[in-house]
Amino acid sequence: MQRMKITPPCVVALTWTLKDSLGEILDELDEPVEFLVGGNDLLAQIDQGLIGLGAGDKLKLHLEPEDAFGPFDETLIFLEPRALFPPEIEVGMTIEGHALPVGCNADAPSDVFYTVTDLYPEHVVLDGNHPLAGLSLYIDMRVAQVRQASVDEVGRGSAGTGFFKVLPQAPGGGSLH
Repeated sequence: MQRMKITPPCVVALTWTLKDSLGEILDELDEPVEFLVGGNDLLAQIDQGLIGLGAGDKLKLHLEPEDAFGPFDETLIFLEPRALFPPEIEVGMTIEGHALPVGCNADAPSDVFYTVTDLYPEHVVLDGNHPLAGLSLYIDMRVAQVRQASVDEVGRGSAGTGFFKVLPQAPGGGSLH
């Protein structure tokens, strides 16, 4: 029996190790997670690199910032009054732009997620950049499984897990996937 090759749209189960340009591990996925190839789950270069591979195959990629999470944008850093936020706010929390407290900078885009990067007695520092913006990345992946995508997955453009999707999280949550 011939093994299924990756052709869009299909679902792949991947494991990976993601490193920065200094070789520091940024993320490691030991248990396979499913992604839709040909949808919105993966970065374009990863999506393209997987085509034609099958279960058991490996892929190594080097992604420059423009092919990954974009350059770091200093205009997405905001210093906001501490009094606008609840007392339980912590460094590492994410806040959806449309959910920023009334009184925050009106120039802060509402369509991004902000990470609380610093807390001061009078101010909160919010960063609207993706946590990996501005970084060159090296990713070593292994294809654990390939299967046909369901009609629902194709319709959603996702197998349910976006590649490094940043979601609002509870204090101490730091998952990138």
